[in-house]
Amino acid sequence: MKNQLLLDKLKKIKLLLLDVDGVLTDGGIIYDDAGSQIKVFNVKDGLGIRLLMFAGVQVGIATGRRSKALLHRCENLGITLILDGLSTKADVLKFVFQQTGFLADETAYVGDDLMDLPLMKTAGVSIAVADAHELVRLHADMVTLTSGGKGAVREICETILKARNQWDSAVSRFM
Repeated sequence: MKNQLLLDKLKKIKLLLLDVDGVLTDGGIIYDDAGSQIKVFNVKDGLGIRLLMFAGVQVGIATGRRSKALLHRCENLGITLILDGLSTKADVLKFVFQQTGFLADETAYVGDDLMDLPLMKTAGVSIAVADAHELVRLHADMVTLTSGGKGAVREICETILKARNQWDSAVSRFM
């Protein structure tokens, strides 16, 4: 659906909600000898998130796992909407809409696996990373060219900024 309809939907986005494992990471989880989780985040995704937030789009997290590594990454990026440890994602957007005042058509959700489907069905724009489960890709308005943890979130952020005609101003400070 990478066409004018998708671009029109992306123009309305005020909140980008992200899954973590498989979206912000490649899905791998490393445990050290003490049992602590180690996650690898892509710095390009981080800059994309910062550019999007600088342009006025809020970014949030909705994930089934809890991790101190995630909390550190969110703090580093300035992400304050963090919903972690979710056993189900079915009613998350209802809660998010009540807390933020955003509407469904102002929200995009990015997922990669089956538990993301309820959020994808409710969000105004559903996005799957390139290596998402086949069923998730089938239900997505947009599928990235890039895999999770490898710059997919950066691709999404740039696409939203371009749809909102904010890309040039977002990168002007680097010129």
